[in-house]
Amino acid sequence: MFGFLNINKPVDWTSRAAVNAVQKRVWPSRVGHAGTLDPLATGVLVVAVGPATRLAKYVQAMPKTYVAQFRLGLESDTEDVLGDIVDVADAKPVSANQLTAVLPEFVGTIMQVPPKFSALKVKGKRAYELARKGNEVKLAARQIEIYKIKLNRFEYPDFQITIDCGSGTYVRSLGRDLGRKLGSGAIMTGLARTAVGQFEVDAGISPDDLTLEQIQAQLISPQNGLPRFPRVYVPDDQAEKFANGHSWSPLTPLPSDEALAIDPSGRLLTILRQRSPGLFTPAINFSHYWLNNARGNHP
Repeated sequence: MFGFLNINKPVDWTSRAAVNAVQKRVWPSRVGHAGTLDPLATGVLVVAVGPATRLAKYVQAMPKTYVAQFRLGLESDTEDVLGDIVDVADAKPVSANQLTAVLPEFVGTIMQVPPKFSALKVKGKRAYELARKGNEVKLAARQIEIYKIKLNRFEYPDFQITIDCGSGTYVRSLGRDLGRKLGSGAIMTGLARTAVGQFEVDAGISPDDLTLEQIQAQLISPQNGLPRFPRVYVPDDQAEKFANGHSWSPLTPLPSDEALAIDPSGRLLTILRQRSPGLFTPAINFSHYWLNNARGNHP
């Protein structure tokens, strides 16, 4: 139990509920997810199992693709249909051409104010917890990356777009800002995350009917889940050395400051990080895990 699951999260499920569905079947292995999806959203939720929970941050940083639906002329406190919805006074009518014309302004490195109903922390509290109690929530604008936006469908007041973006992007806030730019306002009415890096929705499994056998069959090895890292293959005896914190120098230069060290059995021993030219040290180390399993211990 060491790898990633590509879960296709249904609507109305929380990310926590999907994780719990996996946890019930793989206990006592640890389980976590790499990037929350709101209950309204469907699609790719990458779940890390066992020691792979230590690698979730790398998956979370991968580029993502969303297909989102919005309705113009409305605003809500949650920026989607689940909140308190109000009509925008004097909302301007919008055409497909007008929407298409402003989309390029939201591509590239932009600043975005996250929604107050979000899991971000404000003075140690979740923003949504403060917002639900009626407290004022002020979140600072953050830099995000939008690689591409494509208008798929426009039937006023509704439209659908596909967004390719970096980590930390709030799609409902993107819709909010598009609506305000158009003098109309907009709320999100539907969202599907269709890809996280190489994890695609068509290959995802439903959490509704998970079995232990299905999880074992669908578990993606940690190295296959992290394709951006170069791989370096090391001899069998290197696991013990990495477990003891020893550094390692490859015979040929590596193309990156970080690399995956793989043993002859195809197991990820550690993520190596370059400490000085040509000298790599274990940064996230799994050697103990494999050594303990070989000795009959199960951490």
